[in-house]
Amino acid sequence: MVGGVLEEMRIRSLGVIDDAVVELSPGFTAVTGETGAGKTMVVTSLGLLLGGRADPALVRIGAKSAVVEGRITVPPGGTAVVRAEEAGAELDDGALLISRTVSAEGRSRAHLGGRSVPVGVLAELADELVAVHGQTDQQGLLKLSRQRQALDRYAGDAVAVPLAKYAGAHRRLRAIVAELDEITTRARERAQEADLLRFGLDEVAAVEPRAGEDVELAAEAERLGHAEALASAATAAHAALAGNPEDPEGIDAATLVAGAHRALEAVRSHDSALATLSGRIGEIAILLGDVAGELAGYADDLDADPLRLSAVEERRAALTQLTRKYGQDIDAVLAWAEQSTARLTELDGDDDRLDELTAERDALRGELGGLAQALTDARTEAAERFAAAVTAELASLAMPHARVSFEIRQTEDPEGVEVGGRTVAYGPAGVDEVELLLAPHPGAPPRPIAKGASGGELSRVMLAVEVVFAGVDPVPTYLFDEVDAGVGGKAAVEIGRRLARLARTAQVVVVTHLPQVAAFADRQLLVEKTNDGSVTRSGVKVLEGEERIRELSRMLAGQEDSETARAHAEELLATARSDG
Repeated sequence: MVGGVLEEMRIRSLGVIDDAVVELSPGFTAVTGETGAGKTMVVTSLGLLLGGRADPALVRIGAKSAVVEGRITVPPGGTAVVRAEEAGAELDDGALLISRTVSAEGRSRAHLGGRSVPVGVLAELADELVAVHGQTDQQGLLKLSRQRQALDRYAGDAVAVPLAKYAGAHRRLRAIVAELDEITTRARERAQEADLLRFGLDEVAAVEPRAGEDVELAAEAERLGHAEALASAATAAHAALAGNPEDPEGIDAATLVAGAHRALEAVRSHDSALATLSGRIGEIAILLGDVAGELAGYADDLDADPLRLSAVEERRAALTQLTRKYGQDIDAVLAWAEQSTARLTELDGDDDRLDELTAERDALRGELGGLAQALTDARTEAAERFAAAVTAELASLAMPHARVSFEIRQTEDPEGVEVGGRTVAYGPAGVDEVELLLAPHPGAPPRPIAKGASGGELSRVMLAVEVVFAGVDPVPTYLFDEVDAGVGGKAAVEIGRRLARLARTAQVVVVTHLPQVAAFADRQLLVEKTNDGSVTRSGVKVLEGEERIRELSRMLAGQEDSETARAHAEELLATARSDG
């Protein structure tokens, strides 16, 4: 058997189930019970464990939340184990413990291997662990996209390899077409943008600003505007420090400091402390001389030329015109000009780029057509094998004369790609529309299964498809909900027999109302409600011996104690055992 078994589930406050434990066998488990007893809650519970949508309406009335816990053994080193460990989960003796809580308010929480995880992680594990099939899955099989996916899954690498090459080329083509559309549809906008950039760059070029020039001119304008006051202050400061030639009797700082220095120099040899102070006064005298000299030079060099001031203000006005439009200062204006030059080069190169992209698009269309043809050929070959395998399975499901086939077709589209001399529509998965056809008996024309199959026939087609998948792409556990809908008599026996064979290589869990199917199970679970309408821990039990015969009798005739039904039930069990 493929590694991995769903060992048990505990269900609390979900639908009619109060608190129950569902113990499952490694082989074929049938879940039975009267209508409304809660059998489908088994499927619902497993769906929650595998990341299904949390519906607060499922929470039992009066309960704050519903909880489902499950234990699934997983093959060591498998994809599921790796993904679980990446999420921080820990295995419990080779098994994953999964729990899902749904509150009455609609909040949902998931735990995997003792760690809280996003619900999406559970959904990622689902494909590796369990294949769940019910009425909604049958409806899904009616969609053409699902039928193509089923064929691709069956074909394996024969389709997956060319499909990956095709998908890569398709993504490149879409990107190129999108860029072409962007360039052509926005041609007017881009021309307007280019004109505005040229105008702005011409304005900047006409002024020829230098980096930091606005800061330098602002400082010069401030100095020139106050030249007389600055000169007067410098002259007055110089007179205070070094004296005024026009007032030889005036007292200045240099004279006073020189006198102080002479006074101390006369006695400095008698006291080292006073000698130190004398030296410091000497330093002051030198510093005063330096400052006085610089003040004199500043006053002489100061330019009070009004013509220079006018030129500076005119230049500043020109720079201000630029900073109002293109940046907060001249450095920002120069940065804008650099970026705009690059953008203008890009816009001016659109014509060349348009030619390049058009040529690349045409080349890719040709390449895509070739890849699409290879993909169609691979699907056609796989479709013949797949149809033959499903047809053979239907023969063992009481449809010996049914024939399954695939129609692979393309749709003409002048905007498409050329395949086999025709221009056809294409998409991310190729150019093919794949449709599953069924001819239920000789002489009947093949028709789409959506139109040509009854409910019972559709159930058997779906089971046959899954059995074929089990041979090429197995999963550890299969769960079927009402896969026997619309089926009875000999067909039901054959379905039970085929499910039992599938259970030789995988775990199979079936929710069924047919005794012919249940009789083939290795283990039969009965779901029954108590008098208050709920399913408690004692309401899900394993049937053995006499109890199983009584339940099969009830399923056959609606009467547990009917002798005829008992005899039929015993016959069914005997048939199932002999077949095994």
